[in-house]
Amino acid sequence: MVDSYSPPRNAVIPATLASNHAQTQHHQISASPTLHPSNPIPEEPEGITEHASKEKLFRGAVSLSISQPTAADSSTYLSESSSDSDTPSTPRTDPLVNDMIEKLELLPSEDVPKALDRRASTVLISRNDDHVRRILGDEHAGTTLVEKVCCGGGCCQMQALDVGEPLWCEPVTTPDNDAFRSLELQLGPLSLSSKLTDIVDIPPQTISFSPLPLSMGIPESTVEYHPPQFVMPHHPFTVYSSRLHHARELTKPGAEKRTYHFDLDVTDYPAESGGVDFVVGGAIGICAPNETRIVDEIFDLLYIPQVLRDRPILLKTEGSRWPTIWGDEQARELATTRRELLTWCVDIQSCAPTKPLLRLFAEYATEENEKKVLTFLSSAQGQGAFCNLRTGSYVTLVQLLQAFPSCKPSLPHLLCNLPTLMPRFYSLSGDPHVSKSGVNNNQCRLIEVAVTVYETPNWRGGYRTGTGSGFLERLAQRFLDAEHAGIPPSQINIRVPMFRGLMANPLAREFVSDGPMLLVGAGVGIAPFRGFVQRRLKNANCANKVWVLQGVRDSLLDELYSGEWGVHEDEVKKVVESRRGEGRYVQEEVRAQADLVWFIINSLDGRVFVCGSSKGMGEGVERALVDVAVDKGRLREEEAVEFWKKKKEGGQYIVETW
Repeated sequence: MVDSYSPPRNAVIPATLASNHAQTQHHQISASPTLHPSNPIPEEPEGITEHASKEKLFRGAVSLSISQPTAADSSTYLSESSSDSDTPSTPRTDPLVNDMIEKLELLPSEDVPKALDRRASTVLISRNDDHVRRILGDEHAGTTLVEKVCCGGGCCQMQALDVGEPLWCEPVTTPDNDAFRSLELQLGPLSLSSKLTDIVDIPPQTISFSPLPLSMGIPESTVEYHPPQFVMPHHPFTVYSSRLHHARELTKPGAEKRTYHFDLDVTDYPAESGGVDFVVGGAIGICAPNETRIVDEIFDLLYIPQVLRDRPILLKTEGSRWPTIWGDEQARELATTRRELLTWCVDIQSCAPTKPLLRLFAEYATEENEKKVLTFLSSAQGQGAFCNLRTGSYVTLVQLLQAFPSCKPSLPHLLCNLPTLMPRFYSLSGDPHVSKSGVNNNQCRLIEVAVTVYETPNWRGGYRTGTGSGFLERLAQRFLDAEHAGIPPSQINIRVPMFRGLMANPLAREFVSDGPMLLVGAGVGIAPFRGFVQRRLKNANCANKVWVLQGVRDSLLDELYSGEWGVHEDEVKKVVESRRGEGRYVQEEVRAQADLVWFIINSLDGRVFVCGSSKGMGEGVERALVDVAVDKGRLREEEAVEFWKKKKEGGQYIVETW
């Protein structure tokens, strides 16, 4: 323990700690016969016998990755980790690996995979799925054998496509439209006479529509701004309609990503049992609807007349949670409209298509070529194309309906086979106990959130926004347009459907009133830390016990909440820019601040919080923390990994990434 050590107030800023960055570069790769510094292209090691290659195939294995099969070749590679005399040898493998080695050795010599031109760090296991099946043997036992290292896509069990008699088979004519071409399906030699097996069953229809009885009355529609009452987050509470008190854009024009700040009025939020309240580091759930323009396009594609879209109907379900969020699984009879269900209850753009959904499309397709393609994607022969479709760019419902224009599924059958539209959660970016607006008795209670707009390529060109972030950006633009038109904010009535949720998430649960804290975040991941700092700076005993490392691309464009952290902002916060100045990432600053990190994590009630994207930033910071433990704690790498694992279990190292 190093509790007696007390770093200076400006421990994050001094250049003297920057020298620690050089000390963390302790992982040097030793020279070996296969290492050629003058040759940047890896080469296959020479002088390895065939038997030795088989043995090494698994003995030095770290991970197994199965490449996507194609019609011409389907290869499986095993990545090997290089080793030298200074590192411990790889422990012997379990019986799973030994069984696979024995199966390889029993293969006839002509079936042993031959070497291909490939990266030197990989060894070929098989040339196609046929080899894999011979190694695995029995279908079920084989799957169990490799479940620890299989990609899970079912590619190795894909069956060959039977193209039929070449003299009379008729090739499939694919739909001639941009939506289908954007799917980039690899159909191979698929023809109308191709035999397809293991086709998934047609999913059942578990809901139905009927005219609404007069005795039930006609419910008031809130479809334009609020979900129907049966969409409830947790019984018995319903979704709360919060007034948008204020909105502003945090980033500047030219920033790679747009981030907005929202002040939501929760003055009249209903009390919950157990004294649950909004807390620092907590989060709220926002029920975001599907965009009206997209909903109307789906109605048009399904040939649903205008007169039926908003007509009240009686919805009958056979026993599931839908159309609620987390309601009980039971049969229901609900008064609603088709527009309400398509707007608030099903996800039409952020979930990859499933085989049952594609099989449903095939059942309703009237054009034989479209039906064949959809059936192919639902079969064992189309497993490879299906995996590529699911793991590629997001495919929306509109994109599928446009790609297969003859497919017009019934709306009830379609709705019960689409995923439920789930709430989007956002961390609070301020202290909810001090966020207020107004004077004296006219004060309203506010909660603050920051939202970065998520964008993905659109098959029509350009980009489309995510369901939640796109919805909130549209609300922010409406508010800003009204404000620019001279309308007072108090007269702008824009509603945000939300509910209190995740008040016991890791960020909130591990927040303590005392003890040093290091907050590491990048992008919008820094937002919840603002509330931590605001709360800490109110406590005189903690004003010098919180430090923030904020990663941004360019502080002139996308530094969030600059000047809004409190009176001691310059003393507690260090901004690290990756696109300007030194061009450093936040994980590099973690290494540079190794003394501070080691002091905090070994102090009484010390906490290290990391928040942001798991890819890049999250992984990089985790690696940097391990390096700090190696350098400052004189630990071996595996001991350093275990050190941070124990700290995470003890609530001193808290990670919230997405």
